[in-house]
Amino acid sequence: MLNNDILRSVRFILDLRDNQLPKLIQQGGLDPADLDIPALLKRDDDEGFKPCNDRVLSAFLDGVITLQRGAREPAAGAAPAAPQRMSNNLILKKLRIAFELKQEDIQALILRAGLTVSSAELGALFRKPDHKHYRECGDQFLRNLLRGLTLKLRPDAKDTA
Repeated sequence: MLNNDILRSVRFILDLRDNQLPKLIQQGGLDPADLDIPALLKRDDDEGFKPCNDRVLSAFLDGVITLQRGAREPAAGAAPAAPQRMSNNLILKKLRIAFELKQEDIQALILRAGLTVSSAELGALFRKPDHKHYRECGDQFLRNLLRGLTLKLRPDAKDTA
């Protein structure tokens, strides 16, 4: 899944305006001054499309966490987190935190989107990559979670995200 698709989907789910995105990105720890937000929101086949890199998506999702749950005080003596590659598993973790989703909530959202997932399968997605039961989160799973969130939080919009 493209980072741009995730950016657009979460923006739609939360009904955010274009002018709110720079503030969220800034809350996530990145200066949005050099970003072309409208180009990031375009589809990949539209003229003027610019790919959303991992740093921007991470900052946006961190800003969504702050928006949904409030600002968090940094731990005393903790160094800022090093930038990571935004895997689907990490995106899933950030969405779980932002929307305060428990295992049962995620299963219900996936079911709402038309799939089922067992507790063991879901638990494997949240494990560390070096754990023997770790499983990579696929694009289809992430797409269906976003669809389920859309259907839950924007029932008037149906399946247009």
